[in-house]
Amino acid sequence: MAIYQIVKKGDSILRENARVVKEITPNIIKLLDNMQDTMYAANGVGLAAPQIGISKRVIIVDTGDELLELINPEVLMSEGEQTDTEGCLSVPGLVGDVTRAYKVKVRALNRAGNEIEITGEEITARALQHEIDHLDGVLFIDKAENIKTVE
Repeated sequence: MAIYQIVKKGDSILRENARVVKEITPNIIKLLDNMQDTMYAANGVGLAAPQIGISKRVIIVDTGDELLELINPEVLMSEGEQTDTEGCLSVPGLVGDVTRAYKVKVRALNRAGNEIEITGEEITARALQHEIDHLDGVLFIDKAENIKTVE
């Protein structure tokens, strides 16, 4: 496996709409594996392919319960509201308060190409929304209030 360099704020790929994955190829499987290695090496809870310079609609999330690998994810339902502090591997040194849905249902393909639906609450819902935003060129700082510098 490989650990990629994480793209930082200011790189244009972070502001683009990522491309839809048309078929699950060995390269997509390798991308998922490498994203996993990269996310864990950076102590992240989520990573989107654009964050490693690849314009594909692929995200991974691991908030401690299980690793979610989602290809072409789309939010089907959201409800409630929560506000909490977020940071981002692509925006080091900044955190801010972001209001997001408390619960989301997401449809995507898994690495086998099967359609799946994931329902997440609290931190999982937050991480799913954060990473899906990356696929649409949105950074947490676009939605954040009370942005602060951190070490």
